[in-house]
Amino acid sequence: MTDATTDATTAVTGHEPDIDSLHHLCRLLAEAAEGVGDASRYASELALGTRLPRAARGAAARRTLLRTITDPKGLGWAARGRGLARLGRLAGVFTSRESLAVSLAVTGLKARIRAAAVTHPELLGDPDTARVLRAVEGDRQREAIRVFRSILGSKGAERAFALLAPSFADILAWNALTDENPFNDGAGWEVATGRTLTGAEPILGISARVWAFLDRGPGRAEPFVPSPRLAECLDTSGTVAGYVRNIDAVGTDGTLLVQQVVGPDGVQRYVVQLAGMSGVSDESPQDLLGAVHAVARPANPYSRAVSKALRLLVPSGSELALVGHSLGGITAMNLAADRDFCGIHQVTHVVAIGSPIDGKRPADPRTRVYSLVNEHDVVPSLEGRSAVSPYALPEQFTEFTWTDDTHAFPLCHAAERYAHNLEHEVPEVSALVDAALAPFRGRVTAARFFRLHDR
Repeated sequence: MTDATTDATTAVTGHEPDIDSLHHLCRLLAEAAEGVGDASRYASELALGTRLPRAARGAAARRTLLRTITDPKGLGWAARGRGLARLGRLAGVFTSRESLAVSLAVTGLKARIRAAAVTHPELLGDPDTARVLRAVEGDRQREAIRVFRSILGSKGAERAFALLAPSFADILAWNALTDENPFNDGAGWEVATGRTLTGAEPILGISARVWAFLDRGPGRAEPFVPSPRLAECLDTSGTVAGYVRNIDAVGTDGTLLVQQVVGPDGVQRYVVQLAGMSGVSDESPQDLLGAVHAVARPANPYSRAVSKALRLLVPSGSELALVGHSLGGITAMNLAADRDFCGIHQVTHVVAIGSPIDGKRPADPRTRVYSLVNEHDVVPSLEGRSAVSPYALPEQFTEFTWTDDTHAFPLCHAAERYAHNLEHEVPEVSALVDAALAPFRGRVTAARFFRLHDR
């Protein structure tokens, strides 16, 4: 459910836009870009590799193929693949040569940014963000960066990120495909073709393998007794807003909360409540490094530490609901996607609040996933799919999105703000998620705490 207007924005489209048509166009352009890219790779392998049939290996044949992958009126500078083709591609990136496949992908991204501006007219209503979008529309990459930096200087990162959040992932992908850095092209392609980021991040192009190498902690969990003040302030209502309030109360210092609940049917179940990122830390698995790693990879020290804690506490075969905010939501999905974890525990529900989880899939097809997103929260789009994406989620997912009047990041990302939204701005969303979690709504018989460590 999206609280967004679909008024016409003639400054973007020049006519009354139809969002479904724009989304259809976005998908067609992405498919065309992939098709042309495949053709370019095949032609490159013939021209620069060893796949050319022996009977056609004359100089004339190779000249024809080389023209095929360098003609600006055809495939453009289309070298793709390994060896000489890779060197040719790098040369094209460094010298700003145009490729038909990239041009199609970039056009698709611009169509998606245009569609976001239709559903979020504030993108054009603000003069500064409108300048960014106009620079993107005109393929003026340096101007777009310059304007964005000026917004950061004049209005601060909070306002800039919140206003651009509906298009932020697409703008990053557009920048990756139009700049002269060849290392972030793969990330740009993933976003442009409707995939989520798994290989690298889209700014510098640092590989997910690098993040995984740097974030190698085995994860460790120790039971501990919380302060009386924390224990007394816990919400036991069994509502999604109550769980988010608990996550806010627990904080981001490496504390895990598990509530043991006897449901209305008398069955004992467990609600695991996972907090978000703590910042930069040498000991907590909830640090910045762990957050970047968790987006692209299925296991990290945070998920391993939580898994060890639950092995200590939860009997095998028990039903779990995993509720997480931000990095906690990513970790919840990583656990739900882990076949070994799901072989021990039965994950019936995942509720992710303000989390980039759309590229992850549960191991158990019976697991229901609920993603709750404020559309001006930039964090949920960091794996490449925004809340206004033209690509639908699978049947296991239910995504609820809304906007509030904060338009300020990180305020709109805070757990406390999400709890406020759920109680006051979108109570109907709370009611639907609470109904889904009805088996977990009952008498809380115990609240267990664990301190999580990287190593």
